Amino acid sequence: MLAGEAAAEAARKSSLDAEQSAEAGARAGEPDFPVVGDDRAAAFFDLDNTVMQGAAIFHFGRGLYKRKFFERRELTRFAWQQAWFRLAGVEDPEHMQDARDSALSIVKGHRVSELMSIGEEIYDEYMADRIWPGTRALAQAHLDAGQKVWLVTAAPVETATIIARRLGLTGALGTVAESVDGVYTGRLVGEPLHGPAKAEAVRALAAAEGLDLARCAAYSDSHNDIPMLSLVGHPYAINPDTKLRKHARARDWRLRDYRTGRKAAKVGIPAAAGVGALAGGTAAAVALHRRRR
Repeated sequence: MLAGEAAAEAARKSSLDAEQSAEAGARAGEPDFPVVGDDRAAAFFDLDNTVMQGAAIFHFGRGLYKRKFFERRELTRFAWQQAWFRLAGVEDPEHMQDARDSALSIVKGHRVSELMSIGEEIYDEYMADRIWPGTRALAQAHLDAGQKVWLVTAAPVETATIIARRLGLTGALGTVAESVDGVYTGRLVGEPLHGPAKAEAVRALAAAEGLDLARCAAYSDSHNDIPMLSLVGHPYAINPDTKLRKHARARDWRLRDYRTGRKAAKVGIPAAAGVGALAGGTAAAVALHRRRR
């Protein structure tokens, strides 16, 4: 099964108003959005540097190191990758691939339930205070309008679903790691959910949910996500890299930049957080692998 289809199926199982026009990048005269009560619309948010400062997989690596899952030399590599990401503000395919390979080798042989439990702790330790308040408000606006909101990320679906649940979102599309009988094998189901694979996953999920993509919104910081942003009727460039900023301006896409003069605030657990978001990714990974055998 292709990466996008695997991620979409995983998300399916898991099943503030926006900041005012004074916000950086807002344009005068924008119509009210999202539209309240439009249940054929939804929102899709990239994670790294869009919803959260830095890359989720690097923060996860820091937490695993603290728990002695790997040695100092591997932490040094994680630290270098995170420093590069923060400096460049964009995803580098080689760095991301290296990080994924490292993470897969580290979790191989561990139980999915163990990593999920640790992931909850790591979220509190390293991720909660890195959520961009502005992006969080945009996601909440869609929820308040009665729409579903998904994270769409190359990060492991288990990590993504934890973050989605903590933020009260509907669920997450993410890279699916293979597991057999609840134990990670060190391999992936399909490909990492990156670039065009994200667009494929969003298209598959929209079809399954009966959504009209022309009425949906997507948010990302990276030019790698132009395929996903181009799918929807309401694309947003959030904290955009240079290439995405240029592309967005040429097409009159909406821009928001929360990096200057802002500090990410810790976001707690909303009372309405969807409990079902957590278990979906791991269950789907097992089911998909069994189907492939």
